[in-house]
Amino acid sequence: MTVTKDMTIGQILAADISVAPILMEAGMHCVGCPASQAETISEACMVHGMDEDALVEAINAHLADK
Repeated sequence: MTVTKDMTIGQILAADISVAPILMEAGMHCVGCPASQAETISEACMVHGMDEDALVEAINAHLADK
């Protein structure tokens, strides 16, 4: 799986729950919140003031190392 900015947090976590710690380390402590499940990576990064490209890169690097 390759994660993109338009994927929702829910889609990503459903595909591979091991991504949760990466999201939490990045500052997204609401990964279990029902509202976050429908947010895209892009939307979540905008709300949290994060670099979406860097987060997507980190997630994809984690998935590639599995």
